[in-house]
Amino acid sequence: MAIFDDEPKKKARPHEIGQDLSLLSVGELSERIGILRDEIARLEAELKAKDNTKSAAEALFRRG
Repeated sequence: MAIFDDEPKKKARPHEIGQDLSLLSVGELSERIGILRDEIARLEAELKAKDNTKSAAEALFRRG
C-alpha cells in the first residue's frame, strides 16, 4: 500500500507465466484462461499481418 496518495500504485498483473496457481479459485482460473486466449488471438493476428507484409514485399522484389 502506498504511504502517500501521490505515489504510483502498482498494477496487478492479470497473469504471470509460471506463477503458483494453487491459490486461485475456479473463477479466477477461468478468467485467466479467457485473458490468455484473447492474447493468443491477438498475437496470431499480428503474426498473420506481418506474414502478409513479408509475402507482399517478397512478391514485389521477385518482379524486379
